[in-house]
Amino acid sequence: MNNYYVSPICTPTRGALMSGRHPIHTGLQHSVIFASQTYGLPLNITIMPQWFQKLGYRTHMVGKWHLGMFAEQYLPTLRGFESHYGYYQGCEDYFDHTYEADLEYWGLDWRRNLDVLRNETNLYSTDLFTKEAVSIISNHNVSEPLFLYLPHQAVHSGNTEGDPLQAPQSYVDRFPHIQNYHRRLFAGMMAALDDSVGSVVAALKSRGMMENSIIMFTTDNGGPANGFDANAANNFPLRGVKATLWEGGVRGVGFINSALLQKTGYVSEEMFHVCDWLPTLYRAAGGDPSEMENLDGYDLWDMLSKDTKSKRIEILHNIDPKGKFGGLQVGDYKILVGDVGMSWDDWYPPWQSPADSVLLHVNNSRSFHRNGLGAHVPNHHIAKTSVEDLVKVFHMGLESRIADIPYDMLKANYPTVDMEKIKSRPKRSYVHGNTPVRIECGSKPFNASTSCEPTKSPCLFHIPSDPCEYYNIADQNKDLVISLLVRLNQYAMTMVPPLNTPVDPAGNPKYHNGTWVPWVTL
Repeated sequence: MNNYYVSPICTPTRGALMSGRHPIHTGLQHSVIFASQTYGLPLNITIMPQWFQKLGYRTHMVGKWHLGMFAEQYLPTLRGFESHYGYYQGCEDYFDHTYEADLEYWGLDWRRNLDVLRNETNLYSTDLFTKEAVSIISNHNVSEPLFLYLPHQAVHSGNTEGDPLQAPQSYVDRFPHIQNYHRRLFAGMMAALDDSVGSVVAALKSRGMMENSIIMFTTDNGGPANGFDANAANNFPLRGVKATLWEGGVRGVGFINSALLQKTGYVSEEMFHVCDWLPTLYRAAGGDPSEMENLDGYDLWDMLSKDTKSKRIEILHNIDPKGKFGGLQVGDYKILVGDVGMSWDDWYPPWQSPADSVLLHVNNSRSFHRNGLGAHVPNHHIAKTSVEDLVKVFHMGLESRIADIPYDMLKANYPTVDMEKIKSRPKRSYVHGNTPVRIECGSKPFNASTSCEPTKSPCLFHIPSDPCEYYNIADQNKDLVISLLVRLNQYAMTMVPPLNTPVDPAGNPKYHNGTWVPWVTL
């Protein structure tokens, strides 16, 4: 899946996967659930395992939850999963299984169902998750359908005050050719994950389940490259990192494998968003997605199975009313407004030399520009009042969290172009042939780092021809910018307020025998 998008961080993506709704419609659009915050994926939403239970499926979860744990009602075993082995928070140590929110909030986060496990210290989480998943498959009654959700910890950073990148030495030793120590650790973590996938596939084959199974693999955000989150991931040549709306933050790694697909072995260039998985997989399992209310996702099973054109013609990357930024792609064109990740807006090659993880990669063009050391092509900001007013409308909507301006009024006051022309794009796919999928961007122009400053004026990119976001074409396409701003404002009108809460000291593990457990009674 080479035109697949997720949210830029963990909680919003996982919420979209489970609910089929965009984070702006679940209140998860700002940041992630952290420490003892008292919120989660709303309880009035029926989520993926509950839908599969309606079809008679046995439902099991192994791994990371990160959708709320302050009250028992938010836990996976009370939201449709028969069993859960893993952890609730966003990250933790791979061996001792403690989660460090900060030095004051640090405790064990490892359990089977509701029971805390204290006897699995020094055992690597990837191996433990693999063993559990294989056990579930091996003991499953094959006369019943099975839904197994396996959100691995790998290759997320561990605790930043501990060892953020962790892998058994046997895996690290597979990569003596990688000179950078942190990148070598990352490769070891990835190899363990790869072996885990292989073990799960082998288990399915051994039980005769593979021919009637669907395996879906997805990331939850772009990679934390160049030391972001003390990690050594790689999005190159894409721009940006995790937690940004650049392509490096939202363009996802994903594939689907199944003998039930009518066509296989191809790379799809069709648009797909993480919230499409719920209706798509529900339909593949024999369910009727029309039963689901208020979905933002589309049933794209036929697209995946037959390699046909996608029903999806646009992707809202996010609207964050607290961060005051947004991003949207309609057809081939992507617009960015506000601080979409300007502190991490570079192109970061993977660390190679031992010194890379100390020196980090910096963009010389941006440095020269900021220091006045070199000439550059100036960024001509859009000056038309209509564009400026639309940006004001967008920010007004973020201030009030839900914009109170009718779409028809916006459309009447501001000229637009034919949205169908923007949305239309030819269907593209090609046979994979076991060769890597490559992203070709050409040579980076010298002003790539300075031509887009979305905090001052919207930026526009043509993603198929410029996946690396080198060329801001907003000045040359002002009518298109206006149309996309109108569409972004239309989305803002449907947004619910973010659910984020302050950290509740009562949830500190020091009050709960050194463990992260629910502490609020609803």
